[in-house]
Amino acid sequence: MRRPTPLPAPPRVERPKRPEYPTLEPRSIGEPDPTVEPDPIGEPEATAPVIPLSTGPDAAPAVTGIAEMPANDGERVRWHDVWRASRARRRALRAEVRRFTARQRRRRIVWLSVLGAFVLLVAGSFGAAYSPLFAVREIHVVGTSALDEAKVAAALKSQLGTPLPLVDQAAVKAALVTFPLVETYTLQAQPPHELIVRIVERTPVGVVTSAAGYTVVDAAGVALSTSSAKPKSLPVLTIGGGTSSEAFRSAGQVIRSLPSAIRSKVTAVSATTPDDVTLTLGKTGTKVVWGSADESARKGVVLQTLMKAKPPSKVTSYDVSSPDAVLVR
Repeated sequence: MRRPTPLPAPPRVERPKRPEYPTLEPRSIGEPDPTVEPDPIGEPEATAPVIPLSTGPDAAPAVTGIAEMPANDGERVRWHDVWRASRARRRALRAEVRRFTARQRRRRIVWLSVLGAFVLLVAGSFGAAYSPLFAVREIHVVGTSALDEAKVAAALKSQLGTPLPLVDQAAVKAALVTFPLVETYTLQAQPPHELIVRIVERTPVGVVTSAAGYTVVDAAGVALSTSSAKPKSLPVLTIGGGTSSEAFRSAGQVIRSLPSAIRSKVTAVSATTPDDVTLTLGKTGTKVVWGSADESARKGVVLQTLMKAKPPSKVTSYDVSSPDAVLVR
C-alpha cells in the first residue's frame, strides 16, 4: 500500500508585529490572548499522519517521538566496588614497580645473603671457639732438657677444661715461675684440645761458692739450683762484685761464646773488671787471658787454633785479648 501524498500547506500570512505593552494582565489558562490577532484562515496548520509501510505482525512500531532510554532502577555505586577497583589499581601499580625493580631487588638479595652468611660464619666461629668443643684436654711441654716435662705439665693442670682462647696467661706464668730453669716460654693452641708449651731453659755458665754450698747460675746471675757437691761439668766462678756486677755479665758472655770443645775443658773463670776475664783449662791449670767480651767469637776461633798447634799441656798461658797479636807462653 502506497503512502498518500500529504496535502500542501496553506500559504502563510505575515503577522503584524505585536505591540509592546508596559504590563501584562494575568489571565486564565485557555483564555485567548486579546493582544494576538486571530489567524485569518481560522484553522491551525495540520500535517498528514505517518503511516508505516507494513502492517504485519513483524512490522516495526511507528515512530512517534524520541526513543525512550531504558529506565534506571536507581542503583547507586557501592563503596565495596570502589574499594575493589582501588585495590586492583594498587595491585597493578605494585606489579609494575616489581617488574621495573627486579634487577635491583636481585642484587640486594645477593648482597644481603653474602652479609648474612659472613655474620653467621663469624658468630659460629666465635661461639665454637669459646665453647667446650675446644676445651683443653692435653698439655704438651717441649724444649726441655734439664726439666721434667711431666712436672711442668702437672703444674699447668688447672688449665684443663678451659676453652683454648680463654687460657689464663697469668696463671700459666705463675706456675712456670716456680721452675728457675725456665728462661722464656710460649703457648701454642692446637685445636681442638691440645695446648703446647714451648720452653727455653736457662743455660748454666758456672757455680758460685757460698756457705750453702755450690749454686748453679746462668749468664744473668739467676740461681738455678744449690747443692753441697760441685757439679763436674761447670766451672767455678770467682767474680769481683758478685753476680750483679758488670764483671760477672762480661764473664757470662765469654763463657756462652766459647766453642763447646773449649768450654768442656774450662774449670775456673775469674774476673775483677769487665776487661780482665781469665779462664783456667783442665788439670794442667793453663791460663787463658781473654780480656773483655768484645770479639768473643773471633777469640774463640783463634784459641781453638792455638790449642791444636800447641796443646795446653805444653804451654803455661794463652793471651788472646788482642786476636790480631796473640801470645803463647
